[in-house]
Amino acid sequence: MSLQSVKDFFSARHIDIEIIELPVSTATVALAAEAHGVEPGQIAKTLAFKLNDGRVVLVVAKGDARIDNKKFKDAFGKGKMLGLDEVAEITGHPVGGVCPFGLASPLPVYLDVSLKIYKEVIPAAGSVNSAVRISPEKMADMTQAEWVDVCQSQ
Repeated sequence: MSLQSVKDFFSARHIDIEIIELPVSTATVALAAEAHGVEPGQIAKTLAFKLNDGRVVLVVAKGDARIDNKKFKDAFGKGKMLGLDEVAEITGHPVGGVCPFGLASPLPVYLDVSLKIYKEVIPAAGSVNSAVRISPEKMADMTQAEWVDVCQSQ
């Protein structure tokens, strides 16, 4: 169902991007990197946060990046990651398949600047074994994302 919402998202916008479906789980950064033959950083992980003001935001960052609490607070105020059940309910995607495409309800999407070092990144596509290969700039354009700097420097 969630994979279908991503397909519908692409179709409605006339976006021709191949959705890669693998016979193995890519639910973690390590599994995804191994399955796609890339370094972990190239996996674009999507994190869902509930801010203290009640808003939910998605932050897409490189796979091996960690959120910097001070930078996050400066950008968004206080917040915490959503729990597993909340993630699936709010995004329409299961944990391990969360992506900024085909969401159950519109959510603001932010791309961390950590993604800019790659010409191509690999976010999930709505299921624990699907993904797409896309440039960070195209992903930002497709999702109307804003760029932020909320990850630790590496």
